[in-house]
Amino acid sequence: MPATLTYPGVYVEEIPSGVHTITGVATSITAFIGQADRGPIDEAFVINSFGDYERNFGGLSLHSTMSFAVRDFYLNGGTKAVIVRVTNGAATARATVPSAEVSPPSADPPGDNLLLDASSPGSWGNNLTVLVDHNTKDKNSAELFNVTIFETNPVTNQVTASEKFLNVSVSPANARFIAKVLEQGSALMRVPKDNSGKFLMPSGRPNETITVVSPPASPPTPGTPNPVHATGGSDGADVVEAQFIGSGMAGNKRGLYALEKADLFNLLCIPPFTATADISTALVGEAAVYCEKRRAMMIVDPPSGWTTKKTAVDQFSDATTDFVGTRSNNSAIFFPRLRQPNPLRENQVEDFAPCGAVAGVMARTDAQRGIWKAPAGQEASLIGVPQLSVSLTDDENGELNPLGVNCLRAFPIIGRVVWGARTLEGADQLASEWKYIPVRRTALYIEESLYRGTKWVVFEPNDEPLWAQIRLNVGSFMHDLFRQGAFQGKTPREAYLVKCDKETTTQSDIDHGIVNIVVGFAPLKPAEFVILKIQQLAGQIET
Repeated sequence: MPATLTYPGVYVEEIPSGVHTITGVATSITAFIGQADRGPIDEAFVINSFGDYERNFGGLSLHSTMSFAVRDFYLNGGTKAVIVRVTNGAATARATVPSAEVSPPSADPPGDNLLLDASSPGSWGNNLTVLVDHNTKDKNSAELFNVTIFETNPVTNQVTASEKFLNVSVSPANARFIAKVLEQGSALMRVPKDNSGKFLMPSGRPNETITVVSPPASPPTPGTPNPVHATGGSDGADVVEAQFIGSGMAGNKRGLYALEKADLFNLLCIPPFTATADISTALVGEAAVYCEKRRAMMIVDPPSGWTTKKTAVDQFSDATTDFVGTRSNNSAIFFPRLRQPNPLRENQVEDFAPCGAVAGVMARTDAQRGIWKAPAGQEASLIGVPQLSVSLTDDENGELNPLGVNCLRAFPIIGRVVWGARTLEGADQLASEWKYIPVRRTALYIEESLYRGTKWVVFEPNDEPLWAQIRLNVGSFMHDLFRQGAFQGKTPREAYLVKCDKETTTQSDIDHGIVNIVVGFAPLKPAEFVILKIQQLAGQIET
């Protein structure tokens, strides 16, 4: 009703409908954690293509199993990924540009030098060179200078990237303060800071490393360059468990817990530490627990020691040894590894972890069929995988499947495909309701979507009008999934239920500020076993 009625006539008022549309979240954002040549450390960096990965993390690398997993993810249909780079003692390259214009010389670090660090640790920074000239917009200024940064391929000696910043200054009062200009505009270099977070700056501008001569009525002519090379960059040692989990890692949002900086991810891949060193079972277990907290699913790689079916069956079913690290229903394991040519070793065939390719297949299946479709079968082909490290037969597949190990198979004409869709809680003896990957992922999708889509309920008056709005909005979301074929049943009543009323929320709940919403669904389960019954008809008598 209008606040005040003053004149006789018609008043128009808009009444809210109470509709709060619930939008389903993304289903196949994949997080990768591992070593890379370059890029930010312990940050959740979002990419949308392998080209993004090459630009920000350096592309394929012999000491980065993650780089090959990300490549396979995009080859097989992946779209969006979150990259967390971890390192073990990597050092940052530094270029020192001298300055002789300071009088008297400064005794404070960096003294009379302009220090420029590579934007991230790694040996890649040793390929950076810096040129400085004084051909600025104000030739009489003793403060301004120009900086040009080059990155060179050490093999071909060709420039692969370059940046130029004009009319910059070492004075923090200048609008073109070089530290801020590089921080916001450069992908290659930064001005370092001291322990208090203050930029390390000289008192005056650096010397020219290339003299630019400007004859009358002629364009500037560069002289002989004397570039300053960055040195001291190092990739450090191979990563180990300590770079992913450990004391203080969760509180500082480092390693595995750097994903706290990501708003959402659905799949988690942690490739092997190196080509010969598997990730530890402790890391698998902690990562699986973290996935349960974030409503995500972890794709577990098979140990490198599983070189035969017998080894896999014996070790996986050994009651005295934990060769995987988890039995969480938010995780799944795929066997065997992929055998692919390595372009960094003249296309010699090597074994690679399958997690990236499987995540790509899941993303492709989600886009084409929906998250409720099992990411397995003839459609789940592994692109870019000419061979598998172990060739499995139907009988061997039959020994692994009841244990909850998903097989990758090679079939004539069809090629290499994913041929299993069970969670690690999907062993027959466990009889879990979360036996199948699509059932578990569908539930996680509904949970995350409703978690985000019902936050408007908080602090609303807890009575029948609110309950009716909840039933309307949640029911509309579930009905949309039913129409897409996500549930069993011919009618909505058979497929799902949404209940929020005085039966679910008692007066005691209301007094405690609680509203209870019950949502149920009848999941679609994959036709894992197809049985054909053939009977011979003989002596049929017509009637």
